[in-house]
Amino acid sequence: MGVRLEVCDIRGSAVMKTRIRSQACGLLLLALASGVPAQAGERALRVAILSNSPPMSYTDETGKPAGFNVGVAHALCEEMKVRCELTVVELADVVDAVAAGEFDFSAVSLLATPARQARVLFSKPYYHSNSIWFAKPGVEPGAATARVAAVAGSAQHRYARAQGWQVSTVNHHSELPALLSGGKVNAVLMPMATALTLREDPLIQPLGLQTTVLQAPELSGEVCFSVDPRNPELRDRINAAFDRIKRDGRFDRLNTEHLPFRLQ
Repeated sequence: MGVRLEVCDIRGSAVMKTRIRSQACGLLLLALASGVPAQAGERALRVAILSNSPPMSYTDETGKPAGFNVGVAHALCEEMKVRCELTVVELADVVDAVAAGEFDFSAVSLLATPARQARVLFSKPYYHSNSIWFAKPGVEPGAATARVAAVAGSAQHRYARAQGWQVSTVNHHSELPALLSGGKVNAVLMPMATALTLREDPLIQPLGLQTTVLQAPELSGEVCFSVDPRNPELRDRINAAFDRIKRDGRFDRLNTEHLPFRLQ
């Protein structure tokens, strides 16, 4: 059975249910079919994804969601033999929406920080991430001249703000190249996977930016999917599905398709 992809795009809302009703998107969500039909009346799982965080999750040239995390979400739902509805959200809204039960889980790469663990459940880690300082030569983290951009809701944004740095807040990683090339910022702080993609952007390549891995514990660690805190049984099913797609090679094939480095 094939997969039909229709995604309702909901941006900039902290209360996702209200926005869904106001935009009348609830019935236009993705129907992700599994190899085994769902039982009659079974509720589809609601899954949050991002649309501007390549190579993990983004909208491709045809307007459809793509990327490693989107592929993993498909594989997990197929392995669990459930239908899933994928909805685009802002990164800043993910934890709030999952904690409120508006989504069953998010296919979003999140560091399992203590603050987040107090609010949502997390799947087992599926890779280890570091954070990258990507800056013009001579611009060091914490320097008085540093003007850094980071994505709202990210561990990187939270860390930069906590350090008292001059921070420009953006909603999407796709906004970063224009800020750098236009001179509005001279550094960005972002996850490792995003940094590798950003380096290839035509606006970035002429700038001669330098890459530094930041070692602060708040900026590196195990990356997981978040799960509705009221549903530990679903967390366990997702963990078991992760194990199976790693054993049968699907996880590795998605890694090869979407990422220039190995996750395991």
